[in-house]
Amino acid sequence: MTRLGQRRNIVESLQEKLKQLPPELKTEASDFIDYLLQRIKRKRRSKLKLDWAGGLKEFRDKYTSLELQRKISEWWGD
Repeated sequence: MTRLGQRRNIVESLQEKLKQLPPELKTEASDFIDYLLQRIKRKRRSKLKLDWAGGLKEFRDKYTSLELQRKISEWWGD
């Protein structure tokens, strides 16, 4: 079966299942689908941001990069 055929089967299966639900559960199913779509959007937006770069500049003369890594681990632990 092709991917298009599989997608059609999934869509038809979902439609049949939705038809069997009472109205209040159809609303709940729709809300759940909206939730899943929002989750996908959040994952796509979560690209690495480098706006923190240089944030530890004040410590570069006090610590080596390894010491800074250890310090950061300590700070995160608090």
